[in-house]
Amino acid sequence: MLKNKYYITVCCLILSTTNLVAQTLSLDNVLSTIKTNNPQLKMYDADIQSMDAAAKGAKSWMAPQVETGFFMTPYNTKMWKADEMSPGMGSYMVGVTQMIPNARKLKSDFNYMNAMSSVEKENKGYTINQLKALAKTNYYQWLVLNKKIKIADDNLLLLDYMIKSMEIRYQYNMDKLPTYYKAKSQYGALQSMIVMLQNDISQKRIMLNTLMARDKNTLFEIDETYKLNDFDSIKADTISLSQNRSDVKAIEKTMVLNQLKIEAEKAKLLPEFGVKYDHMFAFGEQPKQFSLMGMITIPMPWSTKMNKANINSFKIKNEGLNWQKQMILNEAAGMISGMNTELINLKKQHNISEKNIIPALKRNYDTAILAWQNNTGDLFVVLDAWEALNMAQIDALDKLQNILSTQVEIEKQLEIK
Repeated sequence: MLKNKYYITVCCLILSTTNLVAQTLSLDNVLSTIKTNNPQLKMYDADIQSMDAAAKGAKSWMAPQVETGFFMTPYNTKMWKADEMSPGMGSYMVGVTQMIPNARKLKSDFNYMNAMSSVEKENKGYTINQLKALAKTNYYQWLVLNKKIKIADDNLLLLDYMIKSMEIRYQYNMDKLPTYYKAKSQYGALQSMIVMLQNDISQKRIMLNTLMARDKNTLFEIDETYKLNDFDSIKADTISLSQNRSDVKAIEKTMVLNQLKIEAEKAKLLPEFGVKYDHMFAFGEQPKQFSLMGMITIPMPWSTKMNKANINSFKIKNEGLNWQKQMILNEAAGMISGMNTELINLKKQHNISEKNIIPALKRNYDTAILAWQNNTGDLFVVLDAWEALNMAQIDALDKLQNILSTQVEIEKQLEIK
């Protein structure tokens, strides 16, 4: 019994320790969770389902109209009954009227309502693209913040080594107090910067949890692998953009929807038919009677003004939408071209920093600290060399952040799936 309790306790400790380890999410995991759980996207799904459900009733007929009441009945009730002079007068009528809609009108209404959800589907795709770009931006900012914290932690170790060495060397009059206090101030500045960077990471975590519709305080880490893409081979002409961008497709679907609405308005100009049947229960000794009539609506100039005005209105709307589409494509092509040029230059600057500037400053720092350790150099020179190296490393990470942000913006404009 005690042995079983021991095993249960051990298992509980293992499970609790496992739960304390923060989950690591890749960018694909984050984007997939957003696409599945984000409430804004679920709202689009509900709207699409609602429109599709409404389209199923587009071919329904009007309800029949039932009539009942007295027909050609005299006010004098004595005349209702048969007598020697008359077989009776008047009758009680029951009638029904059914309008039969034009088949073309039913079909045009169905086509219009059935196509309504297509616009919302494209709007959902556009929203997905915007949410993905926002998630990527926060994810990559978090990634760069982690790299900055790592550099800051390494620099704290270096400064701590310098400060402790100075405390020993000062006892033998081998270092000066101003240099010591400068190192201490830089140590404190680094600690403050780390706190600020950690706060920024907390904000990014909250934003990503919000996009994934999770508890805002859920702890997780990110996979720090990333890929720099090349967009030179990708076409950014208006034809390619119109095939990929959901906002452009939504405009095209809206134009199609307006054209279907035009067809529906034209169908309203067609005549419709109806049938009217009445049955009379005659009073007295009169025979039972019935009435069977056909009806037709005849569109006249004074009754079709609204339909013709609507047709003209939708034609003008489509013309405006076409110009809006051209405007979006023109602006997107120009933005992509400009950002791609900027991306190429940012990559060149980043490569120069990584391959030339930082290695040179690192050798300068190593030389300065070696001279200081051998009492042939000054610690002020070491601190200046360290500060230059630290600034170059941070500047390189800022350039990396700009590269990733520009890459995300280009992918958003291209709407790469």
